[in-house]
Parts: sequence; C-alpha cells; structure tokens
Amino acid sequence: MSGIPHLRLLATFDTVCQLGSMQRAAQELNVTPPAVTQAIRALELEIGVPLLNRSTKPALPTEAGERLPSAIRHSFALIEDTIVDIRHLAGLSEQQLSLCCTLGMATYWLMPKLSGFYGRFPDITVNVQAPPSDQPVLSPGLDIALRYGRGGWTDGETWKLFDERACPVGTPQMIGQVAEAGGLEEVPLIEVRLGSPHLWDTWADYFEQRGIKRSRRPSHVFDNYVQAVQAALDGRGIMLGWRSITHKLVGDGSLVELPSGTHDFGTSYFVTCSHRSMNKQSTKHFIDWVTGLDR
Repeated sequence: MSGIPHLRLLATFDTVCQLGSMQRAAQELNVTPPAVTQAIRALELEIGVPLLNRSTKPALPTEAGERLPSAIRHSFALIEDTIVDIRHLAGLSEQQLSLCCTLGMATYWLMPKLSGFYGRFPDITVNVQAPPSDQPVLSPGLDIALRYGRGGWTDGETWKLFDERACPVGTPQMIGQVAEAGGLEEVPLIEVRLGSPHLWDTWADYFEQRGIKRSRRPSHVFDNYVQAVQAALDGRGIMLGWRSITHKLVGDGSLVELPSGTHDFGTSYFVTCSHRSMNKQSTKHFIDWVTGLDR
C-alpha cells in the first residue's frame, strides 16, 4: 500500500473529473473548495506529476490526469463488488438498498411515503443519501437514484415517475399581495442558490418563458429547498414551488398556488437502478413500489 495514495485523495480527484469543476466537487463531497484543492495537490505530490492543467477555467485533466479516473473507478467497482459478495455470503445484501436523491425530494416526497414501503417489505432497510450538490450520482455503493431532468442517463435502467410542474406558492396572505401588487414583479421572492451548471429551473427561467419582466427587488436566497419552504411557510415571500416539494403543503392548505401560475418546463422525475443492482431482490421490490405510487 505504500505506493498507493490515500483513497480519499483518489475519490476526490475522480469526483472533480466526473463533475468538471472543483467547486461542484466540493458541493458533492460536502467539503470546502480549498479542501478539494489541497487534496488534489497532495495527490499530485504523491504521484509526482501534475494531474490538472490550472491554466484553463475550469481546470482540465492533463494527459496523466485523464488516465487515472478510469483506474480509480475500476478499483472502486472491484471493492464494491467484493463487499456485495461478502454481504451476500452473510445474507445481508437482499435486506438493504441505498439510494440518492435531492434534499427536497427526500424531505417532502420520499420520506413521507417510505412508511408504505416498509409496511409491505419490513425486512428491507432503505438508506437515503441527499448530496449537497442536489445532483444525485450513482456512485459506487448506491443502488438507485431519484433524478430530476429530461432523461438520457446511461449508468443504469431508468423509469419515469411523474411529470414535474412548477407554480409560484406562498401563504394565502402572500398570494393576496401578488394580486394587490399587480403581479409577481413587485413582491418578495424566495430563491434557491444553485450550482453552475444547474439542473433546476429558476425564477429567471420562469419569468423568461412566461414573458414577465423581472423587477430588481431584493430576493431571499437560500442554499436548499428545505430552507426555502420554511421561509415560504413563514410568509417571507413567494417561492417557485415544485410538485415533488410543495404538493402536500398545497394540499393541506399550508401554501397556496398562484392562480394560473402553473408552468411546464418539460421536465420529469425518474428512478434509475444501477446495472449491478438490477438483480437484487430489494431493488426490484423498491422499483415496483416507487413506479406504482402515481398509478
């Protein structure tokens, strides 16, 4: 092991290469950007050659850096397969599954429904991960990803769960202010700070596609949709609500949708099962359950 760098350094470099930037890698790994920079420099020092060309923005892998990620992923896949074999021999592999999704999806859509899955399959444990970047990736050790977008993933088999919709939401009082002010342009807005490039459409996208001229009023900006929802519930402004996040709150009257404000960005929610997990009985049960929720 003396000639092999620490696995944390290798995993950090692989994440940078997968996501295309140190900033996004830091979000994914839930560390600071300087920590990612330090890890890459430590790896380069151990190997003895530069792995990133820092003269470009974002930094791109050097010739040596392009060779390393495939070896890292192959090695991690081998480790994962070995762990799966060990769990299978111990009788554990069919009793648990791991999935990733966004924090908002986990909090407001999946977790309230998960008791229904446990009611049918009480012996299966579901481990839920919500990456800080809000971009679920089927990394080694994960069986399933719940994803927002337009499809096209190639790292597993994918099924559509439901079409996503967006609509401005707020407390009844805040929605009333929209009518009094003559439109969304003159009321406080609640925004979620997203990485770049971002997968979720924003207020800017909503206004552009609906032909609304956006005012320069200050907005309340938060790091995730859980914080944004709480701000909306507190009456601090209007939030761009998504079905996966605000549907239940609208249903029980905690939040109200803006009349005629629903917009279709052409996106949906999907479930992807990794290729290596397709034959696990626990993942088969989960896929059957989750794809049948809206039927």
